[in-house]
Amino acid sequence: MPLKEALNMADDMGLDLVEISPKADPPVCKIIDYKKFLYEQKKRQKEIKQKTQKVVVKEIRFGPNTDDHDYEFKKNHAVKFLKDGAKLKAFVFFKGRSILFKDKGKMLLLQLAQDLEEYGTVEQMPKLEGKRMTMFFAPKKSKK
Repeated sequence: MPLKEALNMADDMGLDLVEISPKADPPVCKIIDYKKFLYEQKKRQKEIKQKTQKVVVKEIRFGPNTDDHDYEFKKNHAVKFLKDGAKLKAFVFFKGRSILFKDKGKMLLLQLAQDLEEYGTVEQMPKLEGKRMTMFFAPKKSKK
């Protein structure tokens, strides 16, 4: 159907002529209410956005010489974060000369990984970046 005829048809119906596939020969067009089409498209985009889950990352900071009580306190917070479904970033911060205790920091993070084994999985093993040694945990999927 010629373009002029299609435009007249759309105009008679009070709708818009929308080009669907311009590269086809002849181009494919559709007679629709364009504003309604845009509204439906926005609505679909909003639904898709609502269905996606937002990832929350919680952080827990240790020192290389963290005491047992402090460690337990922070470990309990880590368990709570993982149970709530948040990812966890645990790191040991080395101040000044405490960078000499890299092995203590690594042992601390590995101990934490062992203690959190039933609540989350290790995403990244301890890695030294500047004055920080970081380790990431992801929550285990709960079977509902």
